[in-house]
Amino acid sequence: MPKDHLTLMHELRDYASPKARLTRMIKSGDVIQVRRGLFLEARETGHSLKSLASVIYGPSYISFEYALAHYGLIPERVQSVTSAVYNKNKNRRFHTPLGDFYYYYLPAAVFPYGVLLGEENGQSYLMATAEKALCDTLYKTRGIGSVKALKALLFEDWRMEPEAVLSLDRASIMFLAPLYRKQILRLLLKWLEGEANDA
Repeated sequence: MPKDHLTLMHELRDYASPKARLTRMIKSGDVIQVRRGLFLEARETGHSLKSLASVIYGPSYISFEYALAHYGLIPERVQSVTSAVYNKNKNRRFHTPLGDFYYYYLPAAVFPYGVLLGEENGQSYLMATAEKALCDTLYKTRGIGSVKALKALLFEDWRMEPEAVLSLDRASIMFLAPLYRKQILRLLLKWLEGEANDA
């Protein structure tokens, strides 16, 4: 269970110098400093990187490449945990002893939708649905101006299977896509509508 600096100082209050004790614990490997002011006890096994993501920086939920890989939409295994945040004016990254965490901002209007509660090692986390993860990832993609370019991005660059994308919940995408107010999401809707008409 992650602990903040104040909690650890309280737990170490019986030592002559709680700060010096904490420094020694970090050096000996008994305590892992995840980021400034956030710590984990090393003897606690089975830390969930997914649940840590929202504690490191938030409010946030897991999305983008990590979620796309989780759902099997992209073939690559994604090591870094990628999350969505809102009301932040810049993207953030945290390199920790447990792994790398990346945070990308989204419009506040889309943030609360299409997010599921999951659990790993008895610890809960929030993750985008497959449809939301696709829309989030497209939102942060630049330079796509046609349906042809969008298809090249999805099926050549990202190596998604057309069947997998077409099997996503269309109603969910139709609800989410306009909220981003981006041309690339309008192109996604246009392509899906074309596929529906051809079916």
